[in-house]
Amino acid sequence: MTENEDIQGQAGEEPGMPDITYKPGYNKLDSFNWLKDLPDVPDENEIVEIRFKNTRKGFYRNVNSLRLEIGDVVAVEASPGHDIGRVSMVGYLVDEQLKEIKVHTPVDDMKKVYRKAKAVDIQKWEEAKKLETPTMLRSRKISEELRLNMKIGDVEYQGDKTKAIFYYIADERVDFRQLIKVLADEFRVRIEMRQIGARQEAGRIGGIGSCGRELCCATHITNFVSVTTTHAKYQELSLNPQKLAGQCSKLKCCLIFELDCYVDAQRSFPPREIPLEALDCTAYFFKMEVHKGIYWYSTDQHSSANLIALPVQRVKEIQAINRKGQKVDKLKLVDESWEITPESQDLLKNNSLTRFDPPDTKNQQTKNPNRRKNRRFNEKRIK
Repeated sequence: MTENEDIQGQAGEEPGMPDITYKPGYNKLDSFNWLKDLPDVPDENEIVEIRFKNTRKGFYRNVNSLRLEIGDVVAVEASPGHDIGRVSMVGYLVDEQLKEIKVHTPVDDMKKVYRKAKAVDIQKWEEAKKLETPTMLRSRKISEELRLNMKIGDVEYQGDKTKAIFYYIADERVDFRQLIKVLADEFRVRIEMRQIGARQEAGRIGGIGSCGRELCCATHITNFVSVTTTHAKYQELSLNPQKLAGQCSKLKCCLIFELDCYVDAQRSFPPREIPLEALDCTAYFFKMEVHKGIYWYSTDQHSSANLIALPVQRVKEIQAINRKGQKVDKLKLVDESWEITPESQDLLKNNSLTRFDPPDTKNQQTKNPNRRKNRRFNEKRIK
């Protein structure tokens, strides 16, 4: 559910209010309040988190001590005027979030929550959102006429229609001073230009990844972290740009998900840059299987010929012997009882796909036409 489809939340019970329903968890900026069972303290509701369109959100002071819940539509302070947003976090969880993202803004300097949105506020907010798509299309034509090397990806109107944020993508620095003047004369609102990256653009558009699932940036990722080839090296992935790049032409964000698991597994691993010395050969590191704890060595430093698989413990023993100036007789022990490539277990190996189907008596009789004759013959013999 996008922000445009996420129309309204619970905004009060005033006469004339539209029928408002809100389903928590349908927006990726919603947070699960795992501290909701703690006793309610008035001071803990002083600061709330408000989300807006796309990934824009901020912390605001609840100066009027309103009883707010996740999903409520509120009117908040803006510059200038006021904006309409939805509550995404309340209670003790806000303090934990402030510590997590290291927000050092004093409470007195935070903007205020004015009130729960009224019917007039929501009506004006809906009118502003209907102007976003036509404004975006028109602004793209204006930027083309000015020959600016940029792409306007989205437009967000403020709740009171006095300000519009234009999200744009550009590979290089763009002088859009003339563009701001033209847009201000065209739409009669205050203009703010905000640059976004390729990852934010992919998350806004959405799509299906190479894994067959919806893009992570469009479903749950809200804060993007820098991804480098080091993340792929730790996981022993092939440095193929076509496989490691996502739809945004950047390295896939999912490379970070399992990185900590691989780093922790390699903490006790021996160094791999040291070759192993034996009486019959010298082995050089080629690759490793992290979770199996196996190092692969080759007798040729520049090729993968004669690969030898060794467990991590055996590599440590050989390196300890080599440090003493001695060589081992053989790299691989004869009595090693570990499996290098365990066979995959097929759970349906001996089970037919039709094992749950009801038996077909007609087919059984046609398959065995002599079955009835044999049965009658046996009955006569018994008599």
